[in-house]
Amino acid sequence: MNKEQVLGCVQEILPEAIDRLKQYLSYPTVSAQHKAIPETVDYVVQMIHEAGGETKVLDDLGGNPVVYAFFAAGSNGDASKTLLYYNHYDVQPPEPFSEWHTEPFTPTVIEGKLFARGAADNKGDLVARLSAIKILQKQGGLPCNIKFLIEGEEEIGSPNLEPYLRQYKDLFAADACIWEFGGKDESERISMVAGIKGMAYLELTCTGADIDMHSSVGAYVDNAAWRLVQALATMKNEQNEILVEGFFDGIEEPTADEKKVVSELPFSEEATAELYGLKRPLITKAKGVDPREAMVFHPTMTICGLDSGYTGEGAKTVLPKNARAKVDCRLVPGQDPQHILRCIEAHLKKHGYDDITVTMINGQKAYRSDFHHPFVAHVLDTARVVYENEPVLAPNSAGTGPMYIFGEQLKLPVVSTGVGWVGCKVHAPNESIRLKDFEEGIAHMVVMLSGFAQALSLTK
Repeated sequence: MNKEQVLGCVQEILPEAIDRLKQYLSYPTVSAQHKAIPETVDYVVQMIHEAGGETKVLDDLGGNPVVYAFFAAGSNGDASKTLLYYNHYDVQPPEPFSEWHTEPFTPTVIEGKLFARGAADNKGDLVARLSAIKILQKQGGLPCNIKFLIEGEEEIGSPNLEPYLRQYKDLFAADACIWEFGGKDESERISMVAGIKGMAYLELTCTGADIDMHSSVGAYVDNAAWRLVQALATMKNEQNEILVEGFFDGIEEPTADEKKVVSELPFSEEATAELYGLKRPLITKAKGVDPREAMVFHPTMTICGLDSGYTGEGAKTVLPKNARAKVDCRLVPGQDPQHILRCIEAHLKKHGYDDITVTMINGQKAYRSDFHHPFVAHVLDTARVVYENEPVLAPNSAGTGPMYIFGEQLKLPVVSTGVGWVGCKVHAPNESIRLKDFEEGIAHMVVMLSGFAQALSLTK
């Protein structure tokens, strides 16, 4: 089918797909709060069966169930080639509710945008992919085998996914993988990645007493909150340089091709500042670093939250008994989360803060696919067929997910693309997708799947 024929087929199925997505979004599947897991799994299984697939619900290794789906190649397809999709059915908590303009789990269309928690991350992408499969089934069958791994703990760091992939790697074996997310940037280019950053998400705790005290005792009692922020200040200076010894150990230098691709990525400082309402210049300006290089190739250290003492309305003169900080370190290939943990512990001890405990909440390694793999080129080329503007493909995302586990266990190339957009506000109130992007995302998957087997034959 040519582009017009594909878009025509998408138009026919679009009302049904939107209704299906709305129903899916109505489930408040917040993994962090253990909400709506069983009923969401049932609905995912129902959608797969309605699209003609087989399912297995894997729940024998702990955590929320992992859904396996299989769609066989049609009689005219190539059953020797298999594409794997990775998705997740869980979503972020919707709080703060007061900042939502609509109910987060009552999907609402306003001016061509569908608002709901999980619309962009990641329920819209799953429905788009199943819709593409339905179109191809109606056109004579699938051109290859298709598998899905749909988990329910991505938003809490996928703590139980690795055992499932290790135990069931033959079940999920494939030739290539389409990852969970993607979307259009501020220049309306579809933005895709062939890798992902890792993470060491840590909790630092300082305890100074058994109870909160009257602040007057601050004349002679140490303050846990001050001690924690002083410890944090030793880890990163005013120039935003990370000072932890050993933090940069093992980093794999990007290739010349990867550097070239990143140097050509579109980026607008003005548009970024406007999007987020930034009050200060980008930190890369003072460091003399290209923001694009920093986004893709540089690790980070971010204080995500601080908690101590009294933070309610009005005044309460208290000296806190303890203080906590949530810190995430986004990692690049070659860095190991456990090594980062040990380096930070050693740094605190060296600077006299050995009473501060450091706990790993989530650790994941970074992953980059081979940029020269034919599958990577195929996803990029088929995006050119569907989208009006030239697509963008980066070596890795600035965000994190369990992609390394897939690369390690399944040994396959991974490309991430989806139906989001630069203003979709994932993890924030008023998350949305644009229905036009949803439509084009379905079309891209139809075109990509149609030529998948031929593209993969180039690997032999």
